[in-house]
Amino acid sequence: MSKSISPLQKTRYKYTPKLPSSLRHGAKVKIIEGQKTKSAADCEKVKELFPNTYGLPILTFENNEGPGSAKPIKAGVVLSGGQAPGGHNVIAGLYDGIKTISTENRLYGFLNGPGGLIDNKYIEITSEFLDEYRNTGGFDIIGSGRTKLETPEQFDKTAENCLALGINSIIIIGGDDSNTNACLLAEYFCTENIPIQVIGCPKTIDGDLKNEQIETSFGFDTACKLYAEMLGNLQRDANSAKKYWHFIKLMGRSASHITLECALQTHPNAALIGEEVAEQNKTLKQITDELANIIIERSEKGLNFGIVLVPEGLIEFIPEMKMLISELNDTIAEHSSSFEALCEDSEKLEYITGKLSPEAARVYLTLPMDIRKQLIMDRDPHGNVQVSRIETEKLLIELLEVRLRTWSAEGKYSGKFNALSHFFGYEGRCAAPSNFDADYCYSLGYTAAALLGAGKTGYMASIKNLSKPADKWIAGGIPITMMMNIERRHGKPKPVIQKALVELDKGPFRHFAEHREYWAEDNDYTYPGPIQYFGPSEICDCITRTLELEQQ
Repeated sequence: MSKSISPLQKTRYKYTPKLPSSLRHGAKVKIIEGQKTKSAADCEKVKELFPNTYGLPILTFENNEGPGSAKPIKAGVVLSGGQAPGGHNVIAGLYDGIKTISTENRLYGFLNGPGGLIDNKYIEITSEFLDEYRNTGGFDIIGSGRTKLETPEQFDKTAENCLALGINSIIIIGGDDSNTNACLLAEYFCTENIPIQVIGCPKTIDGDLKNEQIETSFGFDTACKLYAEMLGNLQRDANSAKKYWHFIKLMGRSASHITLECALQTHPNAALIGEEVAEQNKTLKQITDELANIIIERSEKGLNFGIVLVPEGLIEFIPEMKMLISELNDTIAEHSSSFEALCEDSEKLEYITGKLSPEAARVYLTLPMDIRKQLIMDRDPHGNVQVSRIETEKLLIELLEVRLRTWSAEGKYSGKFNALSHFFGYEGRCAAPSNFDADYCYSLGYTAAALLGAGKTGYMASIKNLSKPADKWIAGGIPITMMMNIERRHGKPKPVIQKALVELDKGPFRHFAEHREYWAEDNDYTYPGPIQYFGPSEICDCITRTLELEQQ
């Protein structure tokens, strides 16, 4: 039986992604070297760890055809970490790009993430196989995984497997941690004189892998548009039924970019921006009181309904909670054997509480029991609290119910508060990419091919000038070490790519701050509707409000 596909899939297969003008004639490009670079922070420590790949220049491409690769390219590609719309087009751009350098060049896909490199599980990607994945969502072409490449043993096994296949380059498509691994791998290969290039591509719907050279990570545009459609639908429902407060938790553990972008697209009654909470040292009580005041002000107008957006990582931005989580991470890491030997939740709670400082224990004990349990659940691969499992939206509802009951008894509130909670997460990770992400991802893959052809390693593919039409985009590469700093992981300092947080002095947040009071009091809801693939360019090729406001 033939594979079933929808009418939209059939049509999207035929879409031809747009490219920057410098790549219009293929991936054999002239390379222009720019300024030498330094790391985002901790320069001396990062330089010491990456002596071969630190301080490399920024690269841009010119229209003039370059010499291309003097050797055949046999590349291996890896999808790493969580899915993001457009990953298939990165692979399509990479494949098409290396074929413009030489039709003899070949591409292999390692299966189920970086673990495929170690386990030597792969397929060869051919034109016929690739064609049914063009312009589609998901990472199902070769699968993804979260195996971390960070030890010499893993690097040696990767090299052994690749060299046996004749593979001389690896492209890692991933977020900040995945590209940190790419940087470590590139440095190791240089140190050991192993002839394998390593190139990264910037992926994450969270939007926190960005800087002056990486204006946005791929998938952010599509995910935000999809979430904004669902938020618009909820706003219609709230404004129709006029009796529910909807609390929606949105993806974004380490930064609030998705929440901010969705707020800019839909105009909710409240949106909590974690970076502002941290900047103003707000407590959980202060956040609760601010939301309660909005609820009261709307109830006085007869509006006992509304929309509140909550970033996934909000709880870590609250200073008292950040202190608590930091202590929990270190405590569980230090006493992991004793902690894991305990079977009952009550035993674990008592054990952990006894190990915390008095201040952290006080905060911990003020939390509802469900949240206390969630804070000591299984850790993520870095040994940290899995913030996505903490139901912050339900915590806020519970705290508000208590606060509003108290104020009602005191005569300060006479409205009705009926709350519903939602989490918009995985729904956005594998959507069919918007035209922007389809174009951007294809260009990133083509750029990675050009970097391979130029013999570069330790670089990340970069496309700039994204608020302009695609032919005005500027393609090139930046050293991955340029984004590095030192952070604590598993209680130890580690080199990692610095996450980009929402900047409170920049256009996107300033625009939000200027309008949120009006949005809180009235129903200025906007309804973006579904992603459009066909029609006028101003609908189909529009960029995020974040990019638009950043580059005005």
